[in-house]
Amino acid sequence: MSELTVATSLGTVSVGKAEEKKPLKPCCACPETKKVRDACIIEKGEENCKDLIEAHKECMRALGFKI
Repeated sequence: MSELTVATSLGTVSVGKAEEKKPLKPCCACPETKKVRDACIIEKGEENCKDLIEAHKECMRALGFKI
């Protein structure tokens, strides 16, 4: 394992050990498509956001998730 270091406005901060090859969790995958999908569903309803929902599913599938 290696030391994880993060650069912030206050300087560089060590946040501990980083695990190697940590599997990606579904909640953290495709944040770009997830954000616009969720905003659309909240504002317009699920039935009006099918294209964004499908785009997010495609992104998840591309990362190896079975949806």
